[in-house]
Amino acid sequence: MSLYQNQVFGEFDYIVVGAGSAGCVLANRLSEDPAIRVLLLEAGGKDWNPWIHVPVGYFKTMHNPATDWCYVTDPDQGIDGRQLQWPRGKVLGGSSSLNGLLYIRGQHQDYDDWAALGNDGWSFKEVLPYFRKSECQSRGEDAYHGVDGPLKVSDLRLRREIAERFIEAAQQTGIPANPDCNGERQEGVGYFQQTAHKGLRCSSAKAFLRPALQRPNLTLLTHAHTRRILLEGQQATGIEFEHKGKRLLARATREVVLSAGAIGSPQILQCSGIGDPGHLASVGVECLHTLPGVGENLQDHLQIRLVFKTRCRTLNDEVNHPLKKMGVGMQYVLSRTGPLTLAASQVYVFTRSRDELDRPDIQFHMQPLSADKPGDGVHPFSAFTASVCQLRPHSRGRIRIRSADPHQYPSIQPNYLSTEEDCRVAVDAIKVARRIAEADALRPVITDEYVPGRQYQTDEELLEAARRFSQTIYHPTSTCKMGQDDMAVVDSRLRVHGIRGLRVADASIMPLIVSGNTNAPSIMIGEKAADMIKHDQGHA
Repeated sequence: MSLYQNQVFGEFDYIVVGAGSAGCVLANRLSEDPAIRVLLLEAGGKDWNPWIHVPVGYFKTMHNPATDWCYVTDPDQGIDGRQLQWPRGKVLGGSSSLNGLLYIRGQHQDYDDWAALGNDGWSFKEVLPYFRKSECQSRGEDAYHGVDGPLKVSDLRLRREIAERFIEAAQQTGIPANPDCNGERQEGVGYFQQTAHKGLRCSSAKAFLRPALQRPNLTLLTHAHTRRILLEGQQATGIEFEHKGKRLLARATREVVLSAGAIGSPQILQCSGIGDPGHLASVGVECLHTLPGVGENLQDHLQIRLVFKTRCRTLNDEVNHPLKKMGVGMQYVLSRTGPLTLAASQVYVFTRSRDELDRPDIQFHMQPLSADKPGDGVHPFSAFTASVCQLRPHSRGRIRIRSADPHQYPSIQPNYLSTEEDCRVAVDAIKVARRIAEADALRPVITDEYVPGRQYQTDEELLEAARRFSQTIYHPTSTCKMGQDDMAVVDSRLRVHGIRGLRVADASIMPLIVSGNTNAPSIMIGEKAADMIKHDQGHA
């Protein structure tokens, strides 16, 4: 007992693990009551790198070990045995500090499907108020958008001819124009909105955490690596973590909330002895609580990248020309406009891979530039990228720790393209991309399909191209899924099944991945989790 007491860092009402998209929201909302003591632990550092705040800075922060966990998947047979880099934010704001800034909520039906699975309170009608609560929409308030929240959502500050042509071409194939895919309906083509304000990124740390840090009842520790959850029987009582070379214990009198993401949260649970007994025994961890679903049900969006060479100029030309590149920098410094304000993509398309479907099942991210892969230098020729992904993949993967060492990266097996339906959608998606490229608005300016190339023609060849030329869009979810079945990890109030005083609140709780980018839904999960915690603990 004396060793335990000597190592105690402090006692708090709530301990939130992970200052990412959801964790920053939780730290803000829980600390609104000055009588509530909140500890926020972040394994990464502070968001001082200036490239974090420049929208296009993800080219500098992704794959940078100072800001990115730099995860790598296991070899995956579905993509020809390749291993993919999985960037995840290792900094205040988590992945919202190095993502592509795209603000997408998903389809109304996504959340209705969650509710239909027995997750009361998660229908679209019930989560919409939390989207609106977090949002400060530059276009103004309406039934779907709010203006009083801290998260700035704005229109792109960049337009290029090739993007306009892509939008027109999509419409020529029968895809309707839709200026707001986060409104009444998602289907259609239009310009993305981004989490940015006046040319600067608006991460979850900037929106939610920075204002809250003025409160004396909120304690933030960076470079605090969580080792395990402290358990007394079936009660979570705190966290063991490392900070400045020391192992410390923090006590939680009310709850511990994991917001470490779809990789970090199941890793922490497994290192704490919560998971599948057989797997834990195989890596030398004593199973303290059986939950076989921890780390299972992994879902991600796999994008198939098509690159088209053009005879009209694209951002490749501006970036590759020394004087124009200097002008790009000056434009940003002087007016916060131009290519340095670029989100990961300019144009979205949400459409159906085949006509008989009742709602969109594929999404395009169109970029007025091209590179061998995200984060690499652009190609030395004029070109644009049209990446397409399946919105609701059937393939399921898993996250599993390799040992009891919390510093050792877990095994990540996505199992991409492992079902017949996913393979079919991949083939059909490439065909949709080619139809858009062959429409009147684009055909005259396209000189060549650079990737994958016109040598891929039959369905078998197109599936081969999908396996060879695909990349993640960095949307891992669902590894601590919400539900009531045997593989569920948390209930509809995000409480870990069978453990008192422990919740998970991040993208890992999604029972099914949302039909689109995952940052806005993760922030919504943080908002809703904070309200549920306040209500359940009697200080709403």
